[in-house]
Amino acid sequence: MVVSIALTGYGPLTVACARTTLGALALLVLMRALGRPLPIFTRRLIKYLAVIGVVNTALPFALLSWGQQFVPSAFAGISMAALPLFVLPLAHIFTDEKLSTGKLLGVLMGFSGAIVLIGPSVLRIGQGMEPLGQIACLSASFLYAVASIMTRRCPPIDSIAMAAITLCVGSLCLIPAMLIFEGLPQVADTRSTIAILFLGLFPTALAALLRVAVIRSAGSVFMTLVNYQVPLWSMVFGALVLNEVLPLRFFAALALIMTGLAISQWSSLQRLARTFF
Repeated sequence: MVVSIALTGYGPLTVACARTTLGALALLVLMRALGRPLPIFTRRLIKYLAVIGVVNTALPFALLSWGQQFVPSAFAGISMAALPLFVLPLAHIFTDEKLSTGKLLGVLMGFSGAIVLIGPSVLRIGQGMEPLGQIACLSASFLYAVASIMTRRCPPIDSIAMAAITLCVGSLCLIPAMLIFEGLPQVADTRSTIAILFLGLFPTALAALLRVAVIRSAGSVFMTLVNYQVPLWSMVFGALVLNEVLPLRFFAALALIMTGLAISQWSSLQRLARTFF
């Protein structure tokens, strides 16, 4: 929702670049305030941080901002629900979190929901920008999944330092892209400017810190449980705040994706329920 508001005054690369740069600065200040040292940069660690910075910040932020010019914020939120469906097969191949029969069934059902979400517009690629915007949002979800697996496999590093450095990498990628394609940003209206500041500090800086801490401690599959909430809130805010019209297929896709997630992560949900109840 906040990305959609920011896009009313700024270009997509400017929004992506601003949130990444502000998030990086916020976490660097936090590192300094808490006295956290920089890690010892081995060749392997540098490779991981560089790739994670690109696939977890620069590319998905740019894709989401660009895609949301042509699709409702609710669509972007629902597409994030597909993240666990990408994580599960990747985790099976690259980590010790294996894919069971139930998880495979859930993945297949969830992907059918993603197909319903895109709907007939997938057949209209080349006839307007909406289909490409949809593909951009789903591509961002896939990149988040790749980054989640790499974050889990990354060599030992302080969570704040990792979040800060990867955001710095994303910023270094997005600044030249913004300058080339959109030029130096001019201060726009107050509403969209506040939206960009909010994006940088909360859904970027704070979220990056929490994301790294949870993945490193509890695992990439557990982290995907938050995606049960993302589509619900995005649809609520999109409809109530932005007055977005939500087609019936959004609700059908959401039901399929959420059912697939519930099947694929049933054991995790049971453990989570036992923890709280």
